Amino acid sequence: MHAYVYKSQRKADTYVFLAERDGFERLPEPLRTQLGPLRFVLDVALDPGRTLAREDPAEVRANLAARGFHLQFPPTLDVDPMHEDWGTDA
Repeated sequence: MHAYVYKSQRKADTYVFLAERDGFERLPEPLRTQLGPLRFVLDVALDPGRTLAREDPAEVRANLAARGFHLQFPPTLDVDPMHEDWGTDA
Protein backbone atom coordinates (compact mmCIF):
# COMPACT_ATOMS: atom_id res chain seq x y z
CA MET A 1 0.00 0.00 0.00
CA HIS A 2 1.20 3.49 -0.80
CA ALA A 3 0.49 6.66 1.22
CA TYR A 4 0.91 10.33 0.43
CA VAL A 5 1.75 12.49 3.44
CA TYR A 6 0.77 16.14 3.84
CA LYS A 7 1.63 18.60 6.60
CA SER A 8 -0.98 20.98 7.98
CA GLN A 9 0.05 24.60 7.58
CA ARG A 10 -2.27 25.63 10.42
CA LYS A 11 -1.79 22.87 13.03
CA ALA A 12 1.80 22.31 14.13
CA ASP A 13 3.16 18.76 13.80
CA THR A 14 -0.10 17.48 12.32
CA TYR A 15 0.08 15.27 9.24
CA VAL A 16 -2.47 13.65 6.96
CA PHE A 17 -1.77 10.36 5.19
CA LEU A 18 -3.89 9.91 2.04
CA ALA A 19 -4.48 6.77 0.00
CA GLU A 20 -4.54 8.88 -3.20
CA ARG A 21 -2.27 11.77 -4.10
CA ASP A 22 -4.20 15.02 -3.56
CA GLY A 23 -7.29 12.99 -2.54
CA PHE A 24 -8.49 15.77 -0.23
CA GLU A 25 -12.16 15.01 -0.96
CA ARG A 26 -11.82 12.03 1.43
CA LEU A 27 -11.31 14.43 4.34
CA PRO A 28 -14.50 15.62 6.07
CA GLU A 29 -15.09 19.33 5.45
CA PRO A 30 -14.79 20.34 9.16
CA LEU A 31 -11.41 18.58 9.33
CA ARG A 32 -10.19 20.31 6.15
CA THR A 33 -11.19 23.65 7.63
CA GLN A 34 -9.33 22.99 10.89
CA LEU A 35 -6.17 21.78 9.16
CA GLY A 36 -6.03 24.66 6.70
CA PRO A 37 -3.75 24.38 3.67
CA LEU A 38 -1.89 21.09 3.34
CA ARG A 39 1.64 20.85 1.93
CA PHE A 40 2.87 17.63 0.35
CA VAL A 41 5.93 16.27 2.17
CA LEU A 42 6.38 12.57 1.36
CA ASP A 43 5.13 9.50 -0.44
CA VAL A 44 5.82 6.25 1.33
CA ALA A 45 5.29 2.55 0.67
CA LEU A 46 3.57 1.04 3.70
CA ASP A 47 4.79 -2.51 3.20
CA PRO A 48 4.25 -4.95 6.10
CA GLY A 49 7.89 -4.67 7.28
CA ARG A 50 7.83 -0.86 7.22
CA THR A 51 8.23 1.13 10.43
CA LEU A 52 7.18 4.73 10.97
CA ALA A 53 8.64 7.18 13.49
CA ARG A 54 5.43 8.02 15.36
CA GLU A 55 2.65 5.84 13.97
CA ASP A 56 1.79 2.15 13.84
CA PRO A 57 1.97 1.25 10.13
CA ALA A 58 -0.76 -1.39 10.52
CA GLU A 59 -3.12 1.25 11.95
CA VAL A 60 -2.25 3.68 9.14
CA ARG A 61 -2.92 0.98 6.52
CA ALA A 62 -6.24 0.08 8.18
CA ASN A 63 -7.37 3.71 8.25
CA LEU A 64 -6.32 4.26 4.63
CA ALA A 65 -8.26 1.17 3.54
CA ALA A 66 -11.38 2.08 5.54
CA ARG A 67 -11.49 5.89 5.20
CA GLY A 68 -8.91 6.84 2.62
CA PHE A 69 -6.97 8.92 5.16
CA HIS A 70 -5.11 8.74 8.47
CA LEU A 71 -4.50 11.71 10.76
CA GLN A 72 -1.26 11.98 12.75
CA PHE A 73 -1.47 14.36 15.70
CA PRO A 74 1.48 16.02 17.45
CA PRO A 75 3.14 13.92 20.16
CA THR A 76 1.97 14.50 23.69
CA LEU A 77 4.33 14.85 26.60
CA ASP A 78 3.47 12.49 29.44
CA VAL A 79 6.18 14.01 31.60
CA ASP A 80 6.99 17.69 31.99
CA PRO A 81 10.53 18.02 30.58
CA MET A 82 11.23 20.92 32.94
CA HIS A 83 10.87 18.61 35.96
CA GLU A 84 13.94 16.62 35.01
CA ASP A 85 17.28 17.30 36.71
CA TRP A 86 19.48 18.77 33.99
CA GLY A 87 22.63 18.49 36.10
CA THR A 88 23.11 22.20 36.64
CA ASP A 89 23.90 23.91 39.92
CA ALA A 90 22.03 27.07 38.98
